[in-house]
Amino acid sequence: MTDQQLLERIVLNPKVMAGKPVIRGTRLSVEYILNLLAHGATVAEILEEYEGLCAEDIQGCILFASQVEYSVHASDSGDGLDALSSR
Repeated sequence: MTDQQLLERIVLNPKVMAGKPVIRGTRLSVEYILNLLAHGATVAEILEEYEGLCAEDIQGCILFASQVEYSVHASDSGDGLDALSSR
């Protein structure tokens, strides 16, 4: 599957989840799926829990997140990671 095909699985609609990026046809946000993965959930566990999802949906979330540009303002100490951890 191409990057474009994976990214087409992610949609932004101001009427769904306040415009957060979600998996097409669901109310599952990219942020939520990434949080599950970050906390140790496997792709298989997520697919088992959320009927109708497929592995490509999760790949799409990861690809979408990797392509989003974040502006991180460095803290006074000059360490941009401190700005992220304070969120």
